[in-house]
Amino acid sequence: MPRVAFFPDSYEEVDGVAMTSKRLVGYAKKNGNPLLVIHAGKKTEFIEDGSISHLSLKRSPVAFPMDATLEYDPFFQRHTNRVIKALMKFKPDVFHITGLNDVSIMGSYLAWKLDLPMVGSWHTNLHEFAGRRLDKTFRFLPESISAKFIGFAERKILDGALLYYKMPKLLLAPNEELINILKKGTKRDARLMIRGVDTEIFSPQKRTVSDGKIRFGFVGRLRAEKNVRLLADLEKAILDAGKTNFEFLIVGDGNERDWLERKMKKAVFTGFIEGEKLAETYANMDIFIFPSETDAFGNVVQEANASGAPAIVANSGGPKFIVEHGKTGFVCDTVDQYAKYSLELMDNREKLLRMKEASREFALSRSWDSVFESVYQAYADCVKLRKEDRKKSSPI
Repeated sequence: MPRVAFFPDSYEEVDGVAMTSKRLVGYAKKNGNPLLVIHAGKKTEFIEDGSISHLSLKRSPVAFPMDATLEYDPFFQRHTNRVIKALMKFKPDVFHITGLNDVSIMGSYLAWKLDLPMVGSWHTNLHEFAGRRLDKTFRFLPESISAKFIGFAERKILDGALLYYKMPKLLLAPNEELINILKKGTKRDARLMIRGVDTEIFSPQKRTVSDGKIRFGFVGRLRAEKNVRLLADLEKAILDAGKTNFEFLIVGDGNERDWLERKMKKAVFTGFIEGEKLAETYANMDIFIFPSETDAFGNVVQEANASGAPAIVANSGGPKFIVEHGKTGFVCDTVDQYAKYSLELMDNREKLLRMKEASREFALSRSWDSVFESVYQAYADCVKLRKEDRKKSSPI
């Protein structure tokens, strides 16, 4: 079994990357696989837990926010000697990085310095993420001008990310669209790494409401890149259609929350919740609305499916690869389409019930174990590729 040095950019934070990273660590621990996890944390410390070694590194006071919980520390490299000592003790066969932030940049540098193979997994569409932020910032400009500027910025950010992802020997991505982009841009082997879902934690059995009211749900950061203002537009369209027996359950926090609270008339805002409370809230949703156009995968869509809620998602980004249009949800291009399918399910309870059952059945087929079995196969193949390259370059 390969000995893996894992450098997740997000681990103690609250986002999809951190959730997936912790799942990977849990899988390694359950199977006794040796794994060294190097991540940012509240304090610098080394902890051993069975086959898992954790090296938590505190970011400096000058670290600045990249997102609600994620930061970038320009002085993170000050921990390099400490990390090298941990690596020398652990003796990894392969490195794994998850993105383009301070932790993974250190991992990439040390993989090069120690001449060890590296797997890179793509989790965040940084170019689209930045584009949505810029769109919000430059709303005061004419659309013809801002669109050109934002398009240029997105292309350059993507070019930079692809240059960075040329460093790993083998790449993992959550959907076929990204796999094709990575293969073309890096000339590397890129493979599918979907996400699993815990169907015991997220289950329709945890539903606590039975009043006949239709509940639309959203879970995620309330920020521009999630396109959350569409929720207010959708609510208006449903009200304009004469519907009143519904509400929105909106889980999460961010700088768009105040705007949404002012605009929406039938929405309940829970803020950030987790654990059983989150599972119960998911189960109380009848239809999941996820308008984000920047998510590389969309873990929350599968969590909603597992809870028995079909999802209506954007025809851009990763969630569209999760939803089977007309069976486990719908894929939309416009607000009018979101409204059309929402009203269709409100009016046809039998169809809604069928889609709820199909969504749950789909989620039951997505196990985390099968996901990480393929990741460990990628580790083994990456080590093998490096050995073959060394043989080719060695003198006879």
